Amino acid sequence: MPKIVDHDQYRKELLAKCFDLFAQTGYGSITMRQIAQGLNVSTGTLYHYFPSKQALFEQLVEEINQQEILTAMAELGGRQTLQETMDALGKYLSKHEDYYIKLHYILVDFCQHQDSKQMWGSGIFQRVDERCQQAVRDVLGIEDSTLISFVLLLIDGLILERLLGNEKISFTAQCNLLGKMLTAYLQQYPSNQRSKSESYSANYS
Repeated sequence: MPKIVDHDQYRKELLAKCFDLFAQTGYGSITMRQIAQGLNVSTGTLYHYFPSKQALFEQLVEEINQQEILTAMAELGGRQTLQETMDALGKYLSKHEDYYIKLHYILVDFCQHQDSKQMWGSGIFQRVDERCQQAVRDVLGIEDSTLISFVLLLIDGLILERLLGNEKISFTAQCNLLGKMLTAYLQQYPSNQRSKSESYSANYS
């Protein structure tokens, strides 16, 4: 009896192994043949699941994004105050610093080889951005979309500074300060905040 292959699960397993390959070699330098060799599969098998290197990378980004949000939510959920959540976020980023530095490295390398309009036109990066914004909205209880974008931009900026070798930047100190700023802002504009527990339970229970 022929073996039944769960193609979606196998595709995800291949994607999981691709992260380190891109981090070690860079998007621009690595070829599909090299990826196939690194995965110990034939190039035919690789192309069966991914029609191009760009398609493979974009699927990798989306898969990573889905998994990292679930992981972050599991670690950050349940905090009583926004300040507690931001302090927990600082510790979370410090704990996973190497991973996020690698991720931003391969994203920057990918962007150097793409047209920005084509990137966002693919839909994948739009979905990733929307998913991240929803996660911030739920875990911090913030409604203001501009404020949500500010939080995400600050996190990206901190990671990029670490990528550039700036060891003076502290995730814990910066997230603690951001927590104080957000708390003060939302006390002044309470309509921009909602119940964290209700939004979290609705989307991640």
